[in-house]
Amino acid sequence: MSEPLTTPGEGFHPHLHDVPEPPKAPLSTRLHHIRADGLDGDTAQSGGMRRFAAVSGRTVGSEKLWMGQTHVAPKTSSSDHHHGASETAIYVVSGHPEFVFLDDSGERPEEVRLRTSPGDYVFVPPFVPHREENPDPAEEAVVVIARSTQEAIVVNLPELYALPADGG
Repeated sequence: MSEPLTTPGEGFHPHLHDVPEPPKAPLSTRLHHIRADGLDGDTAQSGGMRRFAAVSGRTVGSEKLWMGQTHVAPKTSSSDHHHGASETAIYVVSGHPEFVFLDDSGERPEEVRLRTSPGDYVFVPPFVPHREENPDPAEEAVVVIARSTQEAIVVNLPELYALPADGG
């Protein structure tokens, strides 16, 4: 005669199957690992560039921060845009992207072009209209972006204009 098969936890340790699973930790009490191949491309976009979210309200539940990367293809310019009330910090990973805005501190508004290299940082204050350009004919430009809001606010504009004196 053969003995009936038992389920693990039954028989010698009958109490094991009654132990509830430990509760899962809430999102705010654990670290989140976002792999490079797990970036979220379903973000606000501007023509000529592609944004990917890594840290956002949607991806990890962040409340005050958005972080991700932007790719600008060779010989490409983004649309003119601003990021609303969000402060934006940019770190250049590869390529030589240029950041363009209008400075109206002189007699006439003047286009200013910040030419960057890998390792450089750029700060974009809230509501400042600008665009990114990648003049390189062969190399994609990649930057990491951090914003002071949990989502990537992008307001596309019909043209570049100087920020009003009152800052908004």
